[in-house]
Order: sequence, then C-alpha cells, then structure tokens
Amino acid sequence: MKKKAIVLLADGFEDVEAVTPIDYLSRAGIEVSAVSITKNLTVTSKWGGIKIKAAAALADLAKQSWDAVILPGGMSGAANLAASKETGALLAEMAAVGKLICAICASPALVLAPLGLISGKKFTCYPGLEEKVTDGFWSDNRVVTDGNIITSRGAGTAGEWSIAIIEKLLDEAAAEKIAGTVLL
Repeated sequence: MKKKAIVLLADGFEDVEAVTPIDYLSRAGIEVSAVSITKNLTVTSKWGGIKIKAAAALADLAKQSWDAVILPGGMSGAANLAASKETGALLAEMAAVGKLICAICASPALVLAPLGLISGKKFTCYPGLEEKVTDGFWSDNRVVTDGNIITSRGAGTAGEWSIAIIEKLLDEAAAEKIAGTVLL
C-alpha cells in the first residue's frame, strides 16, 4: 500500500522546510498532500513570499489515515501551527496510534513540546529554542529520530530531514536512492 504524508502549511512557513519534503517524498513515491491549517488555501511563506496553493483546508478534510505528518518551521509559521486547534487534534491522533510526526526548526519547540509529544524524547530544533523545552533531551545533531518523532534544525538540514522521513516510511535503499538522485 502506498504511504501517505500530510504537510501542514501555515502563513509564515519556512520556504525550504516545506518544499523540500514535498519534493523528496514525492520523488520516492510517497503520496504527499499539502494542507492549509486555515480555510484560506493560498498559504504564503516567510522569506520568499512564495505562495503555495494547498490541496485542502485541514478542517474540511474527512478523517484519513496518513502515515506521517510534517510540520515546517519558521517562527511565525510554527506559532500559527501551534495556535491551530485542528493541528493539535491531528497531532494527538497521530501520536496515539504511533504514526510518524516530523518537525523542523521552531516547530519541535513551539508545536510538539507544548503538546507533550517530545516529553522524555531526544529532539533537536533551531538553536536557542531548546530552552523552551523542559522535558525532552536536546541534541545538536542535524536530524534526530526517537521512535515516531523526527526533528531537525532548520532550512540547511531540510534535505537530510526529508531523507530520514523517507527512510522511516519506506526503507534505507529508497532513502539512499533519493539522496543520490538529488546529490545530497
């Protein structure tokens, strides 16, 4: 059965951290859905003002079974994700059934930590934001996988993070193939 991932987009998302997993996972044959956390389907990035037209609004989606949820960072994007009740509910549902939860940059500290999703787990995030997390074990590694949680540092680690997601969803060979294809 084909693996499915959902990328949650909020205004202010970090450009590279959203587009890289969409691209790399799609290349690996994973079905990727870019979804807006608001009713506005056109979501604007933090730096480049890139506008992505989401496939749907999170609140309008019928209950589906995704294998992974992906949270780009960017301070304002992560803050918008954290403020979304629908995002919190989806993350709680995914965590309850052991699905893959992937967060980068500010999202581990601003979105996952307040929901208790990195409590007792190893994680990484954008430098300095680890101070907001009181019950996880911070690492300065570029990508950290602990059980069903994959975290990463920032835009410069988005490729490695995406490859780690592919490896967890598919296998090492699929991840290595994509890494080689994109010259990572």
